[in-house]
Amino acid sequence: MINGYSEISATDRNPVTVGDLLRRNAVRRGERTAYTFLVDGEEEKTSLTYAELDQRSRAIGASLQLSGLSGEPVLLLFTPGLEFIAAFLGCLDAGAVAVPAYPPRPNRSQIRLRGIIEDSRAAAVLTTKAVLAGVGHILGESPSAESLKWLVTDEITDRLSEEWRDPAISGDTLAMLQYTSGSTSAPKGVMVSHRNLLSNERMINSATRQTEDATLVGWLPLYHDMGLIGIVLHSLFLGARSVLMAPTAFLQKPSRWLRAVSEYRATLSGAPNFAYDLCVRKIGHEERDRLDLSSWEVAFNGAEPIFHETMERFAATFATCGFRPEAFYPCYGLAEGTLFVSGGQKERAPIVKTFRASSLEIDRAILADDEEKDCRRLVGCGANLPGQRILIVQPEDLTERPEGEIGEVWVSGPNVAQGYWRRSPETDQGFRAYLPQTGEGPFLRTGDLGFMLEGELFITGRLKDLIIIDGRNHYPQDIELTVEKSHPVLRPGCCAAFSVDFGGRERLVVAAELDRRCQDLDPNEIVDTVRQAVAEQHELRVDHLWLLKMGGVPKTSSGKIQRHACRANFLSMMKGDSDVGGVPNWK
Repeated sequence: MINGYSEISATDRNPVTVGDLLRRNAVRRGERTAYTFLVDGEEEKTSLTYAELDQRSRAIGASLQLSGLSGEPVLLLFTPGLEFIAAFLGCLDAGAVAVPAYPPRPNRSQIRLRGIIEDSRAAAVLTTKAVLAGVGHILGESPSAESLKWLVTDEITDRLSEEWRDPAISGDTLAMLQYTSGSTSAPKGVMVSHRNLLSNERMINSATRQTEDATLVGWLPLYHDMGLIGIVLHSLFLGARSVLMAPTAFLQKPSRWLRAVSEYRATLSGAPNFAYDLCVRKIGHEERDRLDLSSWEVAFNGAEPIFHETMERFAATFATCGFRPEAFYPCYGLAEGTLFVSGGQKERAPIVKTFRASSLEIDRAILADDEEKDCRRLVGCGANLPGQRILIVQPEDLTERPEGEIGEVWVSGPNVAQGYWRRSPETDQGFRAYLPQTGEGPFLRTGDLGFMLEGELFITGRLKDLIIIDGRNHYPQDIELTVEKSHPVLRPGCCAAFSVDFGGRERLVVAAELDRRCQDLDPNEIVDTVRQAVAEQHELRVDHLWLLKMGGVPKTSSGKIQRHACRANFLSMMKGDSDVGGVPNWK
């Protein structure tokens, strides 16, 4: 008996909460290493067994309970490391609502973090001495932070675990607020229950088929759903082991990620599309010769547009390291669906099909030959999964679209979150959609455009990002890829395409970051090259090309291009209300 929590129930019953999972692992495999953190992506600094993690989590949970914070939102401010995991699970053990966030950095705007504090109405902050020393005074300047309680986890002893009491929560209890990355709007807190989390972990497991013998490797931010739910909590669900590193460790030296996969014989790891491209560009022959990627069963790819060229380049580059193309696992998901919505079959090569680009512009997916000039290749994001339903719906009249026709992706199932925190109108609009002809629902409106073909889901873009010029639909990611490839000084993954109304007509604007090597280049030569490429590939004129310095294109915390923010910056610059750096607007 652990303070009123039965060890028998912890091992014999189906887990109802995340705490049930942790307790079951502590009883069944307490001495197994649960998580290891690599300092600088290389050195093993800290590890926690399941028994140690359980004790640490209950100690933090007890501290929250004794502070009267059960049921309250609690902000988590931690640098990358295992203390974040213990604090997150401690929140759930206390019956509190975890609010993951990244710690503020010096000389960076705190607007987003203060917005999360204000929107969540967090009652307290869990953090460490080091983080508190660096940011406590910064947040203290904000009126919304004045009433916060600060709990420093370094000062919570493991002995306090004896004071922990089972909070008697259920699967419907709110576990966390996952703040959206804000690629198209202000961040909103997605309400995720324990049932949502466990349902989504079962879906991931049914698709990727990992076991307790699996090893997961991750560098994704732990405050973001892909890192937290896709790696950390899935490892907990399996009772397996995870090896983690900070995002900066990967970005500074991408080989650290693949070296960890190699050395720890990882079976599951993954990242957004850009990370695989970065590995191809930055890892040379000498480093590749030391890698063995033959254990990698599931290399998931999601969170941003998936390009078949990226997967082909990565598979070809690392074939000599034992990487198999069949290991690639394209998938689709979003925070409002907890994380995972669709994915392919393990050990099946990704499905890539070629479509007529002109047909996609009128919302139809017509297959084409690879040799055709007017074509676009799309990567399938897998099929629907048991217990969930995916529909493709015409966003204007809300009628279901047949196979092969493009519409908004709607989802229903136990993985769909509860709504947006303290935002009833947005919840009703986004989470309470019904088909007017049949009354079926409720469905989650994802805001993503796509179509189904032979049971496979293909995502074509974001509804709010869609560019419509002269009655034709254009997907910004396609234009951005063309622009990036058109000239060597344009930085990959650092381009935003959007439309602006000039004189009553929609015009195409492209913002692109320049590499440091471009000081002596004539900007007009870059403009001419970009315009020619876009005209040839998309039959569009780039009316304005906005060339920016490195870091000039706004992105979310997960690396997604913020096209709406970029558009707002552009309009402010045109009005003279902004001093955004970069080369002037070239027309």
